[in-house]
Amino acid sequence: MHFVIMGCGRVGSTLALSLESQGHDVAVIDQNSTAFRRLGSTFEGKRVTGVGFDRDTLREAGVEDAYAFAAVSNGDNSNILAARVARETFGVEHVVARIYDPGRAEVYQRLGIPTVATVRWTADQMLRRLLPQGSVPEHTDPSGQILIADVPVHAGWVGRRITELESVTGARVAYLTRLGEGLLPAADTVYQDGDIVHLVTTTGALTSVEQTLDQPPPAH
Repeated sequence: MHFVIMGCGRVGSTLALSLESQGHDVAVIDQNSTAFRRLGSTFEGKRVTGVGFDRDTLREAGVEDAYAFAAVSNGDNSNILAARVARETFGVEHVVARIYDPGRAEVYQRLGIPTVATVRWTADQMLRRLLPQGSVPEHTDPSGQILIADVPVHAGWVGRRITELESVTGARVAYLTRLGEGLLPAADTVYQDGDIVHLVTTTGALTSVEQTLDQPPPAH
């Protein structure tokens, strides 16, 4: 798959090298060409010098064929703008942006852009949001059999009841994060665009749950 990464700092270069090591095609965008030195001489992906939210720059990086786009520069505004252009102009479905100011998370979630704040940042978490079935385990019980995971949900579930999501997956929704706030779902709560779903399931069932939620819900 093809991935486009905006920002070649420590996180961006780590993402690029990790994705390439897994056999994916990667293009990295940065305004400063010297930043590409972090990629090393063995990096075979594309290096694009330019502004990450510029449409011509994004086209040069192959965004039109991208499976996912990650905005990880050192500017919140640049990251969210680039993420919106990737999603709204080029139709990239899997988009994530890094933020430094957690207070802006509510605004970003209203725009439907998944974000990772600096306080909980690791390259591994970003990879899990970019790759297929990219759940983020948040807690595991001492036996290792039960876990709570942040599991991506297909846009087709928007407007469907959380109880239906539980019925189809066999998992339980521990809580939602909506507009930056935790929410315990009631019987009539529906999944909204931008919600982060935190599911309780067994370790063995996680892959099945991820695959189910990566698809549109069954027809009524």
